[in-house]
Amino acid sequence: MHPITHARTRGDHPAIVMAGSGAVMTYGEMDAYANRFAQLIRARGLARGDHVAVLMENTEDYLQIVWGSQRAGTMIVPISTRLTAPEIRYILEDADVKLLIATRAFDDVLRDIRQACPGIPLLIVGGSGAEDYAAALDAQGSDPIPDQAPGQYMLYSSGTTGRPKGVRPPPPASDDILATNPLVGLAVMGAGWPTDGSMVYLSPAPLYHAAPLGWCTTAHRLGATVVVMEKFDPEAALAAIERHRVTDSQWVPTHFVRMLKLDPVLRTRYDLSGHQRAIHAAAPCPVPVKRAMIDWWGPIIIEYYAGSEGIGMTLIKSEDWLAHPGSVGRAIHGTLHVCGPDGEELPPGEDGLLFFENDTIPTYHNDPAKTADAMHPKGWMTLGDIGHLDDDGYLYLTDRKSHMIISGGVNIYPQEIENLLVAHEKVMDAAVIGAPCPDFGEKVVAVVQPVDMADAGAGLEAELRAYLAPELARIKMPKLFDFRPELPREANGKLYKRELRDEYTRRAEEATKRTV
Repeated sequence: MHPITHARTRGDHPAIVMAGSGAVMTYGEMDAYANRFAQLIRARGLARGDHVAVLMENTEDYLQIVWGSQRAGTMIVPISTRLTAPEIRYILEDADVKLLIATRAFDDVLRDIRQACPGIPLLIVGGSGAEDYAAALDAQGSDPIPDQAPGQYMLYSSGTTGRPKGVRPPPPASDDILATNPLVGLAVMGAGWPTDGSMVYLSPAPLYHAAPLGWCTTAHRLGATVVVMEKFDPEAALAAIERHRVTDSQWVPTHFVRMLKLDPVLRTRYDLSGHQRAIHAAAPCPVPVKRAMIDWWGPIIIEYYAGSEGIGMTLIKSEDWLAHPGSVGRAIHGTLHVCGPDGEELPPGEDGLLFFENDTIPTYHNDPAKTADAMHPKGWMTLGDIGHLDDDGYLYLTDRKSHMIISGGVNIYPQEIENLLVAHEKVMDAAVIGAPCPDFGEKVVAVVQPVDMADAGAGLEAELRAYLAPELARIKMPKLFDFRPELPREANGKLYKRELRDEYTRRAEEATKRTV
């Protein structure tokens, strides 16, 4: 199963539909584009294994570039559109990128990149002269290159806790570009995706992220039509499901929250009857949010837990989730282990660091120390999450190890508090962090995005404290509520807690200087 075969057998079938513009690319058109891109790569002197960075918003070119790289055997390095010029420069240099492809949306940062990285050639969609991507692509033929090889991705972590790290996958298992990959089997056997090409798959998230990129390309392997939203909007997502008769989709919990908090008239306006499967991940979904989504969409919601590292995956369908609320499922790829600080496995019900055992383990590019830090003495690897198993083998995530707050010697996991806050009708989003405290080491701070900023203030703080009080031990109650119109969250749902923690650390340092 591969787009090459679909181009041969059903070349007129839509492969990509842009939800906003309505632009359509067929499998035949995508095949010709991919071949031209592979020709371009070779014409530029890039060989198999060389790194090509992509800095683009969701456009009709993105997935076609990925499939072109798949023909040329190159390593695509997707770059987050949220990053600053210094952060982008770090990735370009760390990955030893040989070519950067971008769009005019990033003109500001590209000016800095040209100066800082003069040795990296640029091709710009909408550019001119030597940087005109369209002209460079159009100059190539559409025949396959003679040395086709399967390409790969090297995804960089979102950098929520420090410098992003490149996840370098093991070499391809086969040199056959038509060879399938494990995600196809997981999608078909685990999520129940059809193999007959009838699927219409909606992708509302940025394509530079692991999940949208992985699931979109998997959908293409299965001959599906992939509907790409240029940018997520809750009502527009519902409209896209109706307009394109979407059968399958992929989400993160923040998408669910924003759709649930639409006016009920808007939520019920659209026909979602053709929607058969909705998968979600990226962060644990608060139980009330998940239950509300199942009540609304029916038992079509499938949750999984995995990471860019590809070392393992758990999965749970709605029926099993209703019997095990809060779980992210049982392992369907890799073997799961829950370990204590001494590395020994823990019994059901006890929280510990999660490790996956797998035959193929990646490394962190140019960072053997980070690789070693993620490894168990037995060769298992962790994504840095804490959780526990129940007696039936279902996994429950507690929080990220790096997010834990230690206040007065007590371990506090922010996720518990965040899940309660976002369930409040006046809260759109929430982040709970540990801020420096001279008395207890750290204090709990809740940074809250209200549905309406007009509600922000002492009245809402009192309401939230009263709401949390019956559910939280006093040590977990936020010492401070900070109301903001928006949180530093990636469009893929990842929350940049590091930015918030750094901000409060600077405040504490400045306050200390003023008192000295």
